[in-house]
Amino acid sequence: MVMQSDLMASSDAGIWTDAEPLVCCSVVPEAPNTATFSFVPSSEAQFRYEPGQFLTLELPVPGGTVWKTYTISSSPSRPMTISVTVKAQPGSIGTRWMLDHLKPGMQIKATGPAGIFALPRKENKKYLFISAGSGITPSLAMTTYLFDRGTNIDVTFVHCAQRPQDIISRQRLEQMASRVPSIRLFFIVEEDDPYRVWTGLRGRLNQLTIGLIAGDYLERDVYCCGPEPFMDAVREMLIALGCDMERYHQESFGAPVKKDDQLPEHDDIVPDKDVVASIAFAGSDVIAECNETDTVLAVARNAGIVIPSGCTFGVCGTCKVRKIAGDVHMVHNGGISEDDIEDGYILACCSKPIGAVELDV
Repeated sequence: MVMQSDLMASSDAGIWTDAEPLVCCSVVPEAPNTATFSFVPSSEAQFRYEPGQFLTLELPVPGGTVWKTYTISSSPSRPMTISVTVKAQPGSIGTRWMLDHLKPGMQIKATGPAGIFALPRKENKKYLFISAGSGITPSLAMTTYLFDRGTNIDVTFVHCAQRPQDIISRQRLEQMASRVPSIRLFFIVEEDDPYRVWTGLRGRLNQLTIGLIAGDYLERDVYCCGPEPFMDAVREMLIALGCDMERYHQESFGAPVKKDDQLPEHDDIVPDKDVVASIAFAGSDVIAECNETDTVLAVARNAGIVIPSGCTFGVCGTCKVRKIAGDVHMVHNGGISEDDIEDGYILACCSKPIGAVELDV
């Protein structure tokens, strides 16, 4: 039986500050070299933070203290504990120490919570969460928060992993999705597990996959986290798909930021429909004016020049042509090799001219 005094004590509990150490209360293995560490305050305080923020842990490793930053994988809707999910990479020191030595009952110092890569608590929007590897943790926290809030949930959750066994908190996500149909999960793996059949998506995330998974991507706020090359690729895909990049948010689990002025600047090339470009087809002695948002293939067709094509989505490679001069914005879906790109080749169907371009056609 819950006594009135118990309820009053709970409501009077203070908010945890980083002046108070954390006590590890559980360690849950999630995947190879990956575990979730949960903490409680040494007092009866509760945790307050935004879904997607991070903690910095002070880790007493041999040779001296190190400070490691981890995204909080739990949700502020469950304020009694706070959790981080960590994955040891080759050469890891702090994370390796946690996996090998941090046990329930041990105390640890932490600072935070902090960070601007966070889901606004009171907004009701359509979301597209895209992650890879241990970059799943902010998406996990945000999805748990929306699940607990229980109203106007619309989440498309896309996660990329090396193998099915590497998908962190898969069961937890599937449990939430099984209760709320508007949480839609999509896992993409590059390799199969040897002893378990995988019936989901295989390969790498590309524009076609995004279109198939979330056909209404233009209506969604996008939150992306993962290795820098992965986030660079996602950003390029969304630009090519015409997304409003003001609605795109990304976080690097390698270097989370605390303030807006710490955000890295990206040298994104964004084709502009109001900017005039031109394509010189050297082999045909034709120069055609166009806009930066026109594809090379479309400009060629309008100029009466035949470039063989197939899929028109950057998959088949049929429309490969050599660029003699100029720059294009090309986001393909596997239809051209890096060696061909270095040799000056482009795919006409998914390349858009930036300024003056000359082709060997």
